[in-house]
Amino acid sequence: MNALESLTTIRFPAVSPRSRLEGLLSHFADVRAGEGVGVLLMALNLFLLLGAYYMLKTVREVLILSQGGAEVKSYSSAGQAALLLLVVPLFGAIASRVNRVRLVTGVTLFFASNLVIFIVLGKLGFREGVAFFLWVGIFNVLVIAQLWAFANDLYTQKQGERLFPLVGVGGSLGAWLGAVAAARAIRPAGPYGLMVAAALLLMCCAAMTVWIDRQHVRRQDGQTRQEAHKPLSKEGGFQLIFRDRYLLSIAGLVVLLNIVNTSGEFMLSKLVVGEAARAFPNAVTMAADRQRYIGEFYGSYFSWFNIAGLVLQTFFVSRIFKAIGPGGALFVGPSISLVGYSVILVAPLLPLVRVLKIIDNSSDYSIQSTAGQALFLPTSREAKYKAKAAIDAFFKRFGDVLYAGVVYAGTAMGFALSAFAAVNLALTVGWICIAAVLAREYKRRSKVHPDPGASEARKNAVPVAGSTVPISSI
Repeated sequence: MNALESLTTIRFPAVSPRSRLEGLLSHFADVRAGEGVGVLLMALNLFLLLGAYYMLKTVREVLILSQGGAEVKSYSSAGQAALLLLVVPLFGAIASRVNRVRLVTGVTLFFASNLVIFIVLGKLGFREGVAFFLWVGIFNVLVIAQLWAFANDLYTQKQGERLFPLVGVGGSLGAWLGAVAAARAIRPAGPYGLMVAAALLLMCCAAMTVWIDRQHVRRQDGQTRQEAHKPLSKEGGFQLIFRDRYLLSIAGLVVLLNIVNTSGEFMLSKLVVGEAARAFPNAVTMAADRQRYIGEFYGSYFSWFNIAGLVLQTFFVSRIFKAIGPGGALFVGPSISLVGYSVILVAPLLPLVRVLKIIDNSSDYSIQSTAGQALFLPTSREAKYKAKAAIDAFFKRFGDVLYAGVVYAGTAMGFALSAFAAVNLALTVGWICIAAVLAREYKRRSKVHPDPGASEARKNAVPVAGSTVPISSI
């Protein structure tokens, strides 16, 4: 280095760019300096929430299938969509009056308190299977949607693309362990014991959200802190969706995806109920045995596809995102469905359908889910909370309504399971077409609206050990 270069160059002291925690996490995702604690807490929050959900999901299957059957389960989905027409605007109205942390924690604690009511009703002998099925459907889409909206609000687009796969690992791990716990506890604890455990986990989720918000806001500048504590604008979720083709395309994707998924679950439920009836033919004296059989089957089933999803989420999603981005990842799910339902079309047998649904759901709950969450990164805060809640809640259940009509018509006409598989194949083609539209628009928005955090990250970047920076570049 000559004399002039020495005078015009600043030499920084050695600074470690990442902590040990961040170095460890970087094996699973591109975690950078200052991001480790926050993303780990977010993953832990999703871990607790999905653990609670999969306990409740197992309880849901036990109550609805033992008290109603697979057809009642399908028809009840229509009731969920009707209720969500009221719930989504109410959620939006609340979001316009409180800040994000009060919104997320308040809704979570509200659902936790509802479980006490179901426990009391069940102990009094009420047949609450349909009501609980409706409730779980609303809880699932609304509470999980708002937590991912919270993550979308915390991270910039480029951060989300890098960190969402790791956040999703927490969800996959929680789903797997929640299903394992449910399978092992359903006999000794019963459905109401699992409800108690889930309520405690939801209370922990609310406390964790407050902690994450404080940890994140403390690192921000004054303007960002002020923004975090502001309520959202008055625009409603449905209004946002119908005036934005991108959001409307996401809604269409969710509808088709859920029709296909509900179809597969219906086929599986029919086969499980039939097998339980064959194993325990007396519906009166063997009702408890049927409940235990169904509960153990679904506990094991959820456990297997969640551990497969965990492997995909931990080791493959971040690499898929890095290689083809969230837009390209949208095509993985429909490709698997095309192969799976083509096989079911020929051989609709319980062991085979179980394996195919494990593969289908494991990719859906890892690759497809994370890509779907990332689609909201290049949108407004209102879209992240309100439009996302409307899409994940109403439009998801609207897909259930559409398929409930197919189930009713197909059952009336004596459809075999292979006929339902054929319907799914046709719908999957439409799924691929919408995925192509979304992938193109996501890429366009990324170029038109460059990541707002990129320049800030470069400005605040910590120099690497021993690096030199010319004065003219400062």
